[in-house]
Amino acid sequence: MSDYRRDHTPGGMYFFTVTLADRRSSLLLTEIDRFRAAYRMVIASHPVETVAMCVLPDHLHAVWQLSDGDDRFSLRWRLIKHRFSYGLPPAPGRSVSKIRHREAGIWQRRFWEHRIRDVADLQRHVDYIHFNPKKHGLVDRVKDWPFSSFHRYVAAGCLPPDWGGAGIDPAGGAWGE
Repeated sequence: MSDYRRDHTPGGMYFFTVTLADRRSSLLLTEIDRFRAAYRMVIASHPVETVAMCVLPDHLHAVWQLSDGDDRFSLRWRLIKHRFSYGLPPAPGRSVSKIRHREAGIWQRRFWEHRIRDVADLQRHVDYIHFNPKKHGLVDRVKDWPFSSFHRYVAAGCLPPDWGGAGIDPAGGAWGE
């Protein structure tokens, strides 16, 4: 068995990418209410600050700030995936291993995490999250994607409503223009 080493810094801030097993699927959007309910339920029982988040058809990105002494982000993602998947039909073509482990085969088993190092790193990752729907060609303007914390940033006055527009890729360094 592989030995996956993760950075478990108690109280750390992390960027995550969590992906469906079928990258052609749009299950996260067709079942967005199910995802939101699963997310709220897990975060209510295992609090974390959601700094930024964007849900796309087949994957999502998030930045979480953990509480002091807390490093249990893996537990949260496992619970969110489980609560979301519960009651959905298993994915067709599940592997023998997934069947044996009673997995629905909806999610990729692993996820990507990166511990945020400093303010500039945080800014790059939040920009990446908010720009992702435009990057994937899902919308022409960042503000047109409804499943993003971008709208919360605009409401708080942290970003203008037209941020990421006019062909500017903030991931390329034009943050806030």
